[in-house]
Amino acid sequence: MLTRDSLQSELMTLMMSPTPGISAFPDADGNMLHWTATIIGPKDTPYADLNLKLSFEFPSNYPYSAPTVLFKTPIYHPNIDFSGRICLDILKDKWSAVYNVQTVLLSLQSLLGEPNKYARNESAGNRVTLTSSSASPLNNEAAQLHQKDPEEYQRKVLARHRDIDD
Repeated sequence: MLTRDSLQSELMTLMMSPTPGISAFPDADGNMLHWTATIIGPKDTPYADLNLKLSFEFPSNYPYSAPTVLFKTPIYHPNIDFSGRICLDILKDKWSAVYNVQTVLLSLQSLLGEPNKYARNESAGNRVTLTSSSASPLNNEAAQLHQKDPEEYQRKVLARHRDIDD
């Protein structure tokens, strides 16, 4: 019951106090454990203004365990594989019950602008330090291009992206 109450509260917060560039709602079937989210790519990054869809699946013990989050929109990124799986510590071993859907989405938005680096998210007065592994990125080619050839990286980002329906 705590899971559904937590998610209902998060949904109300997202609806009543929307954050520019992110949104999330339960899927159309009304199942509160399955959500679809959208991130608008941050300005001054290769993802600027791109519409990126994600899926959230919440475990029965949420918020004490992390949701499973996948990119549904095809994306070219060092920390995201071609299946949409994400390498981000707060979605793995660094999860805490203080995190929520908004925190995860803002963290991912930051990761888009700072792959393979430490990203900082100071949303809602909480300071969260995020790490992704530069030693073993999910997409090695993207990691190398991001560092060595930003123009080719940008080209591959745009070539891989395609808008998808909800």
